[in-house]
Amino acid sequence: MRLLLPILAVVFLFASCSEYQKALKSESVKEKYDMAEKLYNEGDYKRANRLFEQIAPQYAGKPQGERVMFFFADSYFQTGNYYLAGYQFERFVKSYPNSDKIQQASFLGAKSYYELSPRYSLDQTDTDKALSKLQAFINTYPDSEYFDEANKMARELTTKKERKQFEIAKQFDKLGEFDYPVLISAITALENFIAENPGSIYREDAFYYKLKSSTNLALNSTLSKKQERLENAVAAYNALKKSFPDTKYAKKADDLYAKVMREMQDFSK
Repeated sequence: MRLLLPILAVVFLFASCSEYQKALKSESVKEKYDMAEKLYNEGDYKRANRLFEQIAPQYAGKPQGERVMFFFADSYFQTGNYYLAGYQFERFVKSYPNSDKIQQASFLGAKSYYELSPRYSLDQTDTDKALSKLQAFINTYPDSEYFDEANKMARELTTKKERKQFEIAKQFDKLGEFDYPVLISAITALENFIAENPGSIYREDAFYYKLKSSTNLALNSTLSKKQERLENAVAAYNALKKSFPDTKYAKKADDLYAKVMREMQDFSK
Protein backbone atom coordinates (compact mmCIF):
# COMPACT_ATOMS: atom_id res chain seq x y z
CA MET A 1 0.00 0.00 0.00
CA ARG A 2 2.89 2.38 0.76
CA LEU A 3 4.16 1.90 -2.77
CA LEU A 4 0.71 1.96 -4.34
CA LEU A 5 -0.53 5.26 -2.91
CA PRO A 6 2.18 7.48 -4.51
CA ILE A 7 1.65 5.68 -7.82
CA LEU A 8 -2.11 6.23 -7.64
CA ALA A 9 -1.52 9.91 -6.80
CA VAL A 10 0.69 10.35 -9.86
CA VAL A 11 -1.84 8.55 -12.05
CA PHE A 12 -4.63 10.73 -10.71
CA LEU A 13 -2.56 13.88 -11.31
CA PHE A 14 -1.83 12.94 -14.91
CA ALA A 15 -5.46 12.03 -15.48
CA SER A 16 -6.57 15.35 -14.04
CA CYS A 17 -4.09 17.27 -16.20
CA SER A 18 -5.18 15.30 -19.23
CA GLU A 19 -8.86 16.09 -18.59
CA TYR A 20 -8.03 19.75 -18.09
CA GLN A 21 -5.98 19.98 -21.30
CA LYS A 22 -8.75 18.20 -23.17
CA ALA A 23 -11.33 20.68 -21.87
CA LEU A 24 -9.04 23.61 -22.60
CA LYS A 25 -8.78 22.60 -26.27
CA SER A 26 -12.36 21.40 -26.62
CA GLU A 27 -14.92 23.16 -28.80
CA SER A 28 -17.67 22.22 -26.33
CA VAL A 29 -18.66 25.12 -24.06
CA LYS A 30 -20.44 22.72 -21.71
CA GLU A 31 -17.34 20.56 -21.34
CA LYS A 32 -15.31 23.66 -20.44
CA TYR A 33 -18.00 24.79 -18.01
CA ASP A 34 -18.19 21.43 -16.24
CA MET A 35 -14.41 21.21 -15.89
CA ALA A 36 -14.12 24.87 -14.77
CA GLU A 37 -16.72 24.41 -12.02
CA LYS A 38 -15.11 21.13 -10.92
CA LEU A 39 -11.70 22.79 -10.63
CA TYR A 40 -13.19 25.82 -8.88
CA ASN A 41 -14.91 23.62 -6.28
CA GLU A 42 -11.63 21.76 -5.72
CA GLY A 43 -9.84 25.06 -5.07
CA ASP A 44 -7.81 24.94 -8.27
CA TYR A 45 -8.68 28.56 -9.06
CA LYS A 46 -5.86 29.25 -11.51
CA ARG A 47 -6.84 26.53 -13.97
CA ALA A 48 -10.54 27.20 -13.40
CA ASN A 49 -9.95 30.84 -14.26
CA ARG A 50 -8.47 29.98 -17.66
CA LEU A 51 -11.57 28.00 -18.57
CA PHE A 52 -14.01 30.61 -17.22
CA GLU A 53 -12.16 33.23 -19.25
CA GLN A 54 -12.82 31.20 -22.39
CA ILE A 55 -16.52 30.59 -21.80
CA ALA A 56 -17.68 33.78 -20.02
CA PRO A 57 -18.62 35.60 -23.27
CA GLN A 58 -20.68 32.60 -24.43
CA TYR A 59 -22.77 32.63 -21.24
CA ALA A 60 -23.57 36.36 -21.28
CA GLY A 61 -27.34 36.77 -21.05
CA LYS A 62 -27.94 33.06 -20.39
CA PRO A 63 -29.29 31.57 -17.12
CA GLN A 64 -25.86 30.21 -16.17
CA GLY A 65 -24.21 33.55 -16.94
CA GLU A 66 -24.63 34.85 -13.40
CA ARG A 67 -22.93 31.79 -11.92
CA VAL A 68 -20.11 31.84 -14.48
CA MET A 69 -19.40 35.56 -14.02
CA PHE A 70 -19.27 35.24 -10.23
CA PHE A 71 -16.92 32.25 -10.34
CA PHE A 72 -14.81 34.01 -12.96
CA ALA A 73 -14.42 37.12 -10.77
CA ASP A 74 -13.79 35.10 -7.63
CA SER A 75 -11.15 32.95 -9.32
CA TYR A 76 -9.22 36.15 -10.01
CA PHE A 77 -9.64 37.18 -6.38
CA GLN A 78 -8.55 33.78 -5.04
CA THR A 79 -5.37 33.83 -7.14
CA GLY A 80 -4.44 37.36 -6.02
CA ASN A 81 -5.15 39.09 -9.34
CA TYR A 82 -6.96 41.92 -7.58
CA TYR A 83 -7.11 44.42 -10.45
CA LEU A 84 -9.04 42.01 -12.64
CA ALA A 85 -11.05 40.72 -9.67
CA GLY A 86 -12.21 44.25 -8.83
CA TYR A 87 -13.11 44.91 -12.45
CA GLN A 88 -15.02 41.64 -12.88
CA PHE A 89 -16.92 42.05 -9.60
CA GLU A 90 -17.94 45.55 -10.73
CA ARG A 91 -19.27 44.04 -13.96
CA PHE A 92 -21.13 41.38 -11.98
CA VAL A 93 -22.81 43.96 -9.73
CA LYS A 94 -23.93 46.01 -12.74
CA SER A 95 -25.09 42.97 -14.71
CA TYR A 96 -26.92 41.14 -11.88
CA PRO A 97 -28.24 43.72 -9.38
CA ASN A 98 -30.87 41.26 -8.08
CA SER A 99 -28.50 38.34 -7.63
CA ASP A 100 -28.33 36.40 -4.36
CA LYS A 101 -24.58 36.99 -4.59
CA ILE A 102 -24.84 40.77 -4.87
CA GLN A 103 -23.68 41.47 -1.30
CA GLN A 104 -20.73 39.10 -1.53
CA ALA A 105 -19.75 40.41 -4.95
CA SER A 106 -19.94 44.03 -3.77
CA PHE A 107 -17.84 43.22 -0.72
CA LEU A 108 -15.22 41.22 -2.62
CA GLY A 109 -15.00 43.94 -5.26
CA ALA A 110 -14.29 46.51 -2.55
CA LYS A 111 -11.86 44.13 -0.86
CA SER A 112 -10.00 43.69 -4.15
CA TYR A 113 -9.19 47.40 -4.18
CA TYR A 114 -8.35 47.24 -0.47
CA GLU A 115 -5.74 44.58 -1.30
CA LEU A 116 -4.30 46.90 -3.97
CA SER A 117 -3.87 49.82 -1.55
CA PRO A 118 -0.11 50.55 -1.33
CA ARG A 119 1.94 51.68 1.66
CA TYR A 120 1.10 55.15 2.92
CA SER A 121 4.10 56.88 1.30
CA LEU A 122 3.01 55.95 -2.25
CA ASP A 123 0.23 57.26 -4.48
CA GLN A 124 -3.13 56.57 -2.83
CA THR A 125 -5.41 56.38 -5.89
CA ASP A 126 -6.26 52.72 -5.22
CA THR A 127 -6.81 53.55 -1.55
CA ASP A 128 -9.31 56.24 -2.52
CA LYS A 129 -11.15 53.82 -4.79
CA ALA A 130 -11.19 51.14 -2.10
CA LEU A 131 -12.56 53.60 0.47
CA SER A 132 -15.26 54.69 -1.96
CA LYS A 133 -16.27 51.08 -2.63
CA LEU A 134 -16.18 50.12 1.05
CA GLN A 135 -18.23 53.15 2.10
CA ALA A 136 -20.81 52.40 -0.58
CA PHE A 137 -21.03 48.82 0.68
CA ILE A 138 -21.33 49.92 4.33
CA ASN A 139 -24.10 52.39 3.46
CA THR A 140 -25.99 49.93 1.26
CA TYR A 141 -25.73 46.79 3.40
CA PRO A 142 -25.64 47.79 7.09
CA ASP A 143 -26.95 44.35 8.11
CA SER A 144 -24.51 42.34 6.00
CA GLU A 145 -22.38 39.58 7.50
CA TYR A 146 -19.43 41.41 5.91
CA PHE A 147 -20.27 44.76 7.58
CA ASP A 148 -17.76 44.53 10.45
CA GLU A 149 -14.91 43.46 8.19
CA ALA A 150 -15.74 46.25 5.73
CA ASN A 151 -15.73 48.80 8.56
CA LYS A 152 -12.38 47.53 9.83
CA MET A 153 -10.81 47.80 6.37
CA ALA A 154 -12.26 51.29 5.86
CA ARG A 155 -10.79 52.47 9.18
CA GLU A 156 -7.40 51.00 8.27
CA LEU A 157 -7.36 52.78 4.90
CA THR A 158 -8.53 56.05 6.45
CA THR A 159 -5.69 55.85 8.97
CA LYS A 160 -3.24 55.18 6.12
CA LYS A 161 -4.39 58.32 4.29
CA GLU A 162 -4.21 60.34 7.50
CA ARG A 163 -0.66 59.15 8.05
CA LYS A 164 0.36 60.24 4.57
CA GLN A 165 -1.12 63.71 5.14
CA PHE A 166 0.50 63.96 8.57
CA GLU A 167 3.91 62.80 7.35
CA ILE A 168 3.89 65.46 4.63
CA ALA A 169 3.21 68.12 7.26
CA LYS A 170 5.99 66.67 9.44
CA GLN A 171 8.36 66.86 6.50
CA PHE A 172 7.66 70.58 6.18
CA ASP A 173 8.48 70.95 9.88
CA LYS A 174 11.78 69.13 9.39
CA LEU A 175 12.74 71.19 6.34
CA GLY A 176 11.84 74.32 8.29
CA GLU A 177 14.73 73.68 10.67
CA PHE A 178 17.05 74.72 7.83
CA ASP A 179 14.76 77.06 5.93
CA TYR A 180 12.53 78.97 8.37
CA PRO A 181 9.94 80.26 5.85
CA VAL A 182 9.00 76.59 5.16
CA LEU A 183 7.63 76.51 8.71
CA ILE A 184 4.70 78.59 7.46
CA SER A 185 3.79 75.71 5.13
CA ALA A 186 4.23 73.25 8.01
CA ILE A 187 1.85 75.21 10.24
CA THR A 188 -0.74 75.50 7.46
CA ALA A 189 -0.53 71.79 6.66
CA LEU A 190 -0.88 70.86 10.33
CA GLU A 191 -3.83 73.21 10.81
CA ASN A 192 -5.53 71.63 7.79
CA PHE A 193 -4.83 68.16 9.14
CA ILE A 194 -6.34 68.99 12.53
CA ALA A 195 -9.44 70.52 10.95
CA GLU A 196 -10.00 67.71 8.44
CA ASN A 197 -9.30 64.72 10.70
CA PRO A 198 -11.09 65.21 14.04
CA GLY A 199 -10.89 61.52 15.00
CA SER A 200 -7.38 60.76 13.79
CA ILE A 201 -4.90 58.81 15.89
CA TYR A 202 -2.31 61.38 14.73
CA ARG A 203 -4.27 64.36 16.06
CA GLU A 204 -2.21 64.76 19.24
CA ASP A 205 1.01 64.57 17.21
CA ALA A 206 -0.32 67.22 14.83
CA PHE A 207 -1.06 69.62 17.71
CA TYR A 208 2.46 69.13 19.06
CA TYR A 209 4.19 69.64 15.72
CA LYS A 210 2.12 72.75 15.12
CA LEU A 211 3.41 74.08 18.45
CA LYS A 212 6.98 73.11 17.52
CA SER A 213 6.79 74.77 14.09
CA SER A 214 5.07 77.85 15.53
CA THR A 215 7.74 78.21 18.23
CA ASN A 216 10.66 77.85 15.82
CA LEU A 217 9.09 80.32 13.42
CA ALA A 218 8.42 82.85 16.20
CA LEU A 219 11.92 82.59 17.68
CA ASN A 220 13.50 83.19 14.28
CA SER A 221 11.17 85.93 13.00
CA THR A 222 11.97 89.49 12.12
CA LEU A 223 11.07 92.12 14.70
CA SER A 224 8.03 93.26 12.73
CA LYS A 225 6.44 89.79 12.89
CA LYS A 226 7.85 88.44 16.14
CA GLN A 227 5.09 89.61 18.53
CA GLU A 228 2.27 88.11 16.46
CA ARG A 229 4.12 84.85 15.94
CA LEU A 230 5.01 84.51 19.61
CA GLU A 231 1.32 84.90 20.43
CA ASN A 232 0.48 82.26 17.82
CA ALA A 233 2.95 79.89 19.49
CA VAL A 234 1.29 80.46 22.87
CA ALA A 235 -2.08 79.77 21.26
CA ALA A 236 -0.68 76.52 19.79
CA TYR A 237 0.54 75.47 23.23
CA ASN A 238 -2.85 76.21 24.80
CA ALA A 239 -4.63 74.28 22.03
CA LEU A 240 -2.48 71.21 22.68
CA LYS A 241 -3.02 71.34 26.45
CA LYS A 242 -6.75 71.91 26.05
CA SER A 243 -7.26 69.04 23.63
CA PHE A 244 -4.81 66.68 25.38
CA PRO A 245 -4.37 67.68 29.04
CA ASP A 246 -2.23 64.59 29.70
CA THR A 247 -0.35 64.77 26.43
CA LYS A 248 2.61 62.47 25.89
CA TYR A 249 4.45 65.59 24.71
CA ALA A 250 4.01 67.42 28.04
CA LYS A 251 7.74 67.85 28.81
CA LYS A 252 8.68 68.92 25.27
CA ALA A 253 5.66 71.22 25.02
CA ASP A 254 6.44 72.88 28.36
CA ASP A 255 10.05 73.45 27.28
CA LEU A 256 8.90 75.11 24.04
CA TYR A 257 6.40 77.23 25.95
CA ALA A 258 9.12 78.34 28.38
CA LYS A 259 11.28 79.48 25.44
CA VAL A 260 8.37 81.44 23.99
CA MET A 261 7.64 83.14 27.33
CA ARG A 262 11.29 84.10 27.80
CA GLU A 263 11.40 85.52 24.29
CA MET A 264 8.19 87.48 24.92
CA GLN A 265 9.68 89.00 28.07
CA ASP A 266 12.91 89.93 26.28
CA PHE A 267 10.97 91.31 23.35
CA SER A 268 8.74 93.48 25.57
CA LYS A 269 11.84 94.97 27.19
